[in-house]
Amino acid sequence: MYRKLFAALFTLLALAFSAHAQALRDDYDVVVAGGGTGGTAAAIQASRMGMNVLVVESTGMLGGQATAAGVSTMDDLSGQMSGLYREFMERVEEYYASRGKSITTCYWDAQNKAFEPRIGSRILADMARGEDAPDILYRSRVVGVGTEDVIAVSSGNMSSGKRVNSVIIQTPQGKINIACKVLIDATEYGDVIPMTGAAYRAGNSVTPNISNDAMIQDITWTAIMRKYPDGVPPHLKPRTPLPSYDLAKFNYREYVTRDGATFKGVYPVEQPVNFAAHNAYRGLPDTFLPGNFTSDSGNWDECTKTSVNWGNDYPGQYMWGKKYGLPVAYLEDAELRARVERDALIKTLHFIYYVQNELGESWSVDEDEYNELPEAAKDLPDEWKEIARHMPPIPYVRESRRIVGDRTLTSEELFRNSQSYRDGNHNNEFSNAIAIGRYSLDLHHAREDSDMDMDEKEEYMTSRFPAGNFQVPLDVLIPQNVDGFLAAEKNISVSRLAAGALRLQPITMMTGQAAGALAALSVLGDTQPREVKAIRVQSVLLDAGVDLSLCRYIDVPGEHKYYASVQLANLYGLLEPLSYPGENEAGEFGIDELVTSGDIARLRERAKVAVPSLTENMTRGEAVDLAVKAMEK
Repeated sequence: MYRKLFAALFTLLALAFSAHAQALRDDYDVVVAGGGTGGTAAAIQASRMGMNVLVVESTGMLGGQATAAGVSTMDDLSGQMSGLYREFMERVEEYYASRGKSITTCYWDAQNKAFEPRIGSRILADMARGEDAPDILYRSRVVGVGTEDVIAVSSGNMSSGKRVNSVIIQTPQGKINIACKVLIDATEYGDVIPMTGAAYRAGNSVTPNISNDAMIQDITWTAIMRKYPDGVPPHLKPRTPLPSYDLAKFNYREYVTRDGATFKGVYPVEQPVNFAAHNAYRGLPDTFLPGNFTSDSGNWDECTKTSVNWGNDYPGQYMWGKKYGLPVAYLEDAELRARVERDALIKTLHFIYYVQNELGESWSVDEDEYNELPEAAKDLPDEWKEIARHMPPIPYVRESRRIVGDRTLTSEELFRNSQSYRDGNHNNEFSNAIAIGRYSLDLHHAREDSDMDMDEKEEYMTSRFPAGNFQVPLDVLIPQNVDGFLAAEKNISVSRLAAGALRLQPITMMTGQAAGALAALSVLGDTQPREVKAIRVQSVLLDAGVDLSLCRYIDVPGEHKYYASVQLANLYGLLEPLSYPGENEAGEFGIDELVTSGDIARLRERAKVAVPSLTENMTRGEAVDLAVKAMEK
């Protein structure tokens, strides 16, 4: 009874949040297309800076890939949290701590954190409420963009271009027109980019010569499964497999079997694994069942809830014709997209049948997570619809269209940047950095040399992957020749290989926050985003608790009153460490090694510097103004 009441309350809260946005304005300072990780962060940041903001979200929940797509195990190797991402995760941890639950439940490692999708979405909605809150239109899409011709200034050169001034939105009640000063595309596919006329990349092709046959990464339709100690309810245990189950059965036998291996703390993982080890990989905290599973316990049998996101990539081993990955047509062709997503959903439904019938486990979808039939499931048999209505509403999309900006960030630049201050290397920081992340160059298929762009190669995934934390520069958010428009998700101006490290939930939330700050400063200054100085955006982000510099000083910790100012000084080369980590101990921490978070902390401690005497005579804001004037001379 308690579980049903909780689910009903959650539905009522979602309806209340939807109602919040019905009294709409005719015009907004900022419109954000997509309420995923990047879009929600952009909206919150811009709203907190006094902007009138409208979020247009296609599902009934905020969070995108982290919630609506069910990837709520955080892919974060940076060892640090800051800004809105830190605020979000602190709220997540507080929620579960109050219930005696740990959030270190995934990846067989206590350093990694996770949450239940519905809880993450609710916390994001709470963060987006209050006196300075964005309006939110759920179950709606931007379907058109209004522009006007302008003269654009790009890299000091003048050229003709366009400026976004309005959007057309499809709501459940019909279409509406909304004027805006800045539009942010934070959709999962980069769907708004073509509507603006902005140049973009898809796979390794570039407008106007987009190739529908170019390849992009697999998608995954995840599932949230949980253990039913008293047996799976009949309506969650289908009697008849879906067509093509036999193919899926052989696929899943390569990943998980009854007598498979237990994770032994080494990579690559020995496969197939047993079911308990599978569950611990994407393990989630469980609000309802007793106990407190933690992923470092080694007792994987204690895990009672997991995300299914392993072995069910689509097309995965099935391939697309004779190629791995999906064609760019998946992004460009609405009819093909619908067909692919239906097949991806069915592939994961096969796994649920496999678990119940091949493995004999009392597990099924968690009926408290989602309760709305995805569009991709509309023509399934009735008994499978009862399962599918508790599936995530959207798939996990790893690769979208990407804007062409004045700068396109490559994997080589990420590699050099990540070496800053390591092993005797000096400052390779981006002076216009707006976020810090860390992840490998991870492409799920479509990674052969012929699939790459920007002269990159498959071998870079192992030979040139980031050596540690890396920065994201401001100019990758800004498209060429289109004003009033920004990117804030997986659609920023990066190469395919660099996108493999920048597509994860933590860094998209950070780049989204930066896009929101840039949009707000553009409106406040009555200027275009490309004309806003990076240092002004950085000052706003630092005030919001965002970390921007890769160089950390032991005598200026995060709570130090000059911490933010010293970060700016690092970025613009005004401070020089007395020594760099590892320069006197060559080989102790090679850049080709995977370094633990503890090793990273020790490396940082070696980068000591004596902070110059600073006075109270000039605020950081005044110093920023002075720096901007100096740059303009």
